[in-house]
Amino acid sequence: MQYLRSLIFVGQMYLMMPILALFFTPWAIVDRRGAFAGVHTYCRWVRWTAGWMVGLKTEIRGEAPTGEVLIASKHQSFLDIIMIVSVVPRPKFIMKASLRRAPILGWYAKRIGCVAVDRGKRAAAIKQMMEGVASGSEEPGQLIIYPQGTRVAPGVQRNYKIGTGVLYSETGQSVVPAATNVGVFWPRTGIYRKPGLAVVEFLPVIEPGMKVEAFMTHLEEVIEARSDALMAEAGFLAPTS
Repeated sequence: MQYLRSLIFVGQMYLMMPILALFFTPWAIVDRRGAFAGVHTYCRWVRWTAGWMVGLKTEIRGEAPTGEVLIASKHQSFLDIIMIVSVVPRPKFIMKASLRRAPILGWYAKRIGCVAVDRGKRAAAIKQMMEGVASGSEEPGQLIIYPQGTRVAPGVQRNYKIGTGVLYSETGQSVVPAATNVGVFWPRTGIYRKPGLAVVEFLPVIEPGMKVEAFMTHLEEVIEARSDALMAEAGFLAPTS
């Protein structure tokens, strides 16, 4: 029965994406606030329907950042993206250049300020984005990055990539770490959604000025320790090395 409920939930989730996108498109064309409203509405819809359709409640802990910052998040499944985007006012990403051609998604991503870049050009894209904010041609926002580079299932070890530290150093921006346990309930792949309480927690801000190596060590320690605690709270115990 839970699998069937999960299947229905996933189906309506993807069906609502183009429906809401089309509904908000006229507003989004004339005003970027319309694009943000569409993105926020969709993410909140997914959170709401997950709660009553499959019994998966969601909770944000800590203070969601609102200024021009980097958010460095643990990434376990699509749900952590949904949760973060649902609460930060101007979320944006550095995305793969190929996504420019994705119907609906590509246009909305560009409209909210995401930048499509070829492999290896991410730092230059972020520099350009920051220059736009400083000149007033771009709105401040929250750039969401994933230090491990991909979704990582609970209990799986994966190194943090130095690129996050390079961005922290070169941009001179504050970093807000984010921990999560969403992978316990919403897997990287597959249909089944487990009932429970999925949490994304924003952790204390890391201010500019640390050496890259020290920053990376601290970032990994705080995110992994808190994510392990959240997963344990959900009934999952990460294996010890």
